[in-house]
Amino acid sequence: MKKTIYTLAITAVISGTALASSGSTGQKQEMALNNVITAKEELQQTKQQALSAEYPTFKKDAEIKIADNDKQIASLRAKLAQPGKSPMDDMRRKKIDSLEKQNADLRSELYGYEKGPTDWTAFKLKFNHDQDKLRDAFRDFGNDLKKKN
Repeated sequence: MKKTIYTLAITAVISGTALASSGSTGQKQEMALNNVITAKEELQQTKQQALSAEYPTFKKDAEIKIADNDKQIASLRAKLAQPGKSPMDDMRRKKIDSLEKQNADLRSELYGYEKGPTDWTAFKLKFNHDQDKLRDAFRDFGNDLKKKN
């Protein structure tokens, strides 16, 4: 008797599960698709919130560094044009012009950046790399001046 009741109960559960799952396969797929879409939207919003919090600080720091570069360029031009110093040759003038152009490119890159979270990390890495390269160029220029004077 117990065996029969257990068999009927198990059969009922299996039948109910089969009927429920076969009738709603389309609904389950639709729900899964909606869940994926919702998760992607939430991820996009999270990235945008993180970007909106990080970008202003990054931009402010970058503007300070660019302004410092402008001051260094002006200082180099003034230092090399002083009376009593050897006249500035074409190589040095071209090098200062190149530094000035690189700094202007950094500024336009910073202001031209559209706040898209998909490329934020790549933009930040490239911008920092370019800034480091410019800093190294300033250092090399100073060493070059010491060698020639």
